[in-house]
Amino acid sequence: MKQYQASIQITLKKGILDVQGKAVENALHAIEFPMLSNLRIGKYVEMIVEADDKEKATASVIDACNKLVANPIIEDFKINLTEIESQ
Repeated sequence: MKQYQASIQITLKKGILDVQGKAVENALHAIEFPMLSNLRIGKYVEMIVEADDKEKATASVIDACNKLVANPIIEDFKINLTEIESQ
């Protein structure tokens, strides 16, 4: 069985108010960074996946994200999967 490193970027869907992002944006404006805008804050998750192939590993990560890691109602996620070379 192969091992894969999964990196998952989770962000709020467009149209969902990012309260934390807005607060940080306002604070940046207050400390002389008015050129920065549309700030969005997300999450980054890493995990190791064991699977027969990359397709099965990807399916497992998508399933985990849809069921627990992300909230598919208000969040989008992007997955980057890299095979871990045997040593």
